[in-house]
Amino acid sequence: MIIFNPVTSSFLFCFAPIDVGNYLSTLTANPSLFRNVINYLDRRGELVWNLLLEHLWLVFVSIGIAVIVSVLIGIIISYYSNTASTVLAVCQVLMTIPSIAMLGMMVPFFGIGFTTGVIALILYSLLPIVRNTYTGIIEIDPVITESAVGMGMTEWRVLTKIKIPLAMPVIIAGIRTATVMIVGVAAVTAYVGAGGLGELIFQGISRSNEAMIIVGAIGVSIIALFFDFIMSWGERKFAAKAGAELDKNNNV
Repeated sequence: MIIFNPVTSSFLFCFAPIDVGNYLSTLTANPSLFRNVINYLDRRGELVWNLLLEHLWLVFVSIGIAVIVSVLIGIIISYYSNTASTVLAVCQVLMTIPSIAMLGMMVPFFGIGFTTGVIALILYSLLPIVRNTYTGIIEIDPVITESAVGMGMTEWRVLTKIKIPLAMPVIIAGIRTATVMIVGVAAVTAYVGAGGLGELIFQGISRSNEAMIIVGAIGVSIIALFFDFIMSWGERKFAAKAGAELDKNNNV
């Protein structure tokens, strides 16, 4: 169950437009702006590269922690279905909080910097991964799990050998959604000093520097598209593996 279109999600959650096609068409239609962007990259290429690495590190740390936490929550609520609606509702509420407001609420507790940005991104990542993990597990045909139990498998082995492998394509879809989404949200965390390409966008807006805004926005969009491509490839691989596993279980 894919909750959001991943690329669209990253666009919606980033405060700046990051439509590569529109920006490229704008650049080609405006030669002077194109020259300004090229000149800026030539002069400040090292800065842009460092900010891009900061952005990637922010996303990697956030999604790494979010996957561990969210998958565990999804597994737990799959066994306690009476709490599932409450947990998912809380995750939904967290996701509806505007990013600037979320960051503002966290500053008094965690201060300015990288940690605040990571925590905010983790909270935004919960819903897609938790819901997809929960959905992927509960939608497994009960006949499969009952057969495994009848063959003497413990609940732990049923979870690790049957449920998680079969649910993995849906889980990966949730991780894909969350990853690409927080690439866009990560740009906003520059507001609290978390670093990343959002610094270029914020500084470009404050200085009315179109070249800085475009470089930062296109950089964020390219990262989002890259992650979407990688995760969609992984999703297809796990789907094929899960299909083979399902056929094997049916044959048994």
